Amino acid sequence: MTYTPHDYQQYASDFIEQHPVAAVLLQMGLGKTVITLTALSNLLFDSFLVRKVLIIAPLRVARDTWPAEIGKWDHLGDLIPSVAVGSTAERLTALERKADLYIINRENVQWLIEESALPFDFDMVVVDELSSFKNHRSKRFRALMKRRPLIKRIVGLTGTPASNGLIDLWAQFKLLDKGVRLGRFIGAYRDAYFRPDKRNGQIVFSYKPAPGAEERIYQAIEDITISMKASDHIKMPELVSTEYRVALDDDERAVYEKLRKELVLDAAGGQVTAANAASLSGKLLQLANGAVYTDDRNIISIHERKLGALEDLIEAANGQSVLVAYWFKHDLARITGRLEKFSVSFSTLDTSESLMRWNKGKLQVGLIHPASAGHGLNLQGGGSFLVWFGLTWSLELYQQTVARLWRQGQKSETVVVQHIITEKTIDDRIMQVLSGKAQTQDALIEAVKAELIGGTQ
Repeated sequence: MTYTPHDYQQYASDFIEQHPVAAVLLQMGLGKTVITLTALSNLLFDSFLVRKVLIIAPLRVARDTWPAEIGKWDHLGDLIPSVAVGSTAERLTALERKADLYIINRENVQWLIEESALPFDFDMVVVDELSSFKNHRSKRFRALMKRRPLIKRIVGLTGTPASNGLIDLWAQFKLLDKGVRLGRFIGAYRDAYFRPDKRNGQIVFSYKPAPGAEERIYQAIEDITISMKASDHIKMPELVSTEYRVALDDDERAVYEKLRKELVLDAAGGQVTAANAASLSGKLLQLANGAVYTDDRNIISIHERKLGALEDLIEAANGQSVLVAYWFKHDLARITGRLEKFSVSFSTLDTSESLMRWNKGKLQVGLIHPASAGHGLNLQGGGSFLVWFGLTWSLELYQQTVARLWRQGQKSETVVVQHIITEKTIDDRIMQVLSGKAQTQDALIEAVKAELIGGTQ
């Protein structure tokens, strides 16, 4: 296929070529993979500034998306990729093969650097989903920082750099510029830009930006950062976000309230105990979905309100494909059981074959877990209707999952995102929190958004 880049795509590719250190904050659907590959091709074969490239990505994106994009576009025909996923032997074989691009999943970064015994001779690194390196204590972050001095060029790609607030930015930019812009140490970054928020005596649980801090952070990183929103540069489908609300009956409400207030629930299937606030949050979220794990990992079914709602929504789709996002394993088991009775074609989207069947329209229902299928997968070919059976606290996973359908290449003029909400439960709070975090995320994107001269194609 012939690649005719939009103005913003050409701008972004040029930015990567011109900046040895680049943070490319491209909102989902703008084609960050082909943008980056175009720049890599030019750096390898035109300017000869790069010899060997390592691409780090989520597993399925590494395995499926990057190789598929290389094979899709005519101008990338000279690029030779080698995908290093799978068993240790398969990864070693792929990394020893002669290629231009070596693609590895992020879970194996530590293995590559500390265990593989292979030389780290990559002169350029691309981190797809830079936000997955936001934890400076993680093994993958520490391992890659050991080799950062050897890397001549580095690019960080993400659409959600500050999903949990601006505190997330420090580790990501430390990886890129070795601490030049936001400081070498997280403590100094906090002292410079934040104030304690929630605390218990001397123990600080969270931080909030100090007055004027957001603007100062944006100014500090703007010289190596390009940010674009899809709605600014391409005609996106209309995104319709709605709620399908269900209500608990008196007995079901009593079970929910007992656990919420007393942190303990005794039932025929066993006892459910919430040890702390985080545990309680998870248990209440399970209850809102209809079932809960006991302390010994049995499953207690409480209600089928959301299952009935899901069945209604699939029927209302009238044969159109429906993507369903679930969170807990018992959710998947219960959804699968209901779909089997409903006699529809369905599959979890966790293999190359299932992804292909979905995009070819051969599945009426596709089941995805946001943590494993949220990043980078192109699912817009299979449908335009997403149902959230169970919600997530993570804005990043939420936005990325929505963007599997609401993106460039979506043929439908409208993408519908339906949230099944159990009224007067933690579901309502999660929706509020996701909305609040989105405001901080949007502020960052706006602050460093690229200004292009002229219109877009």
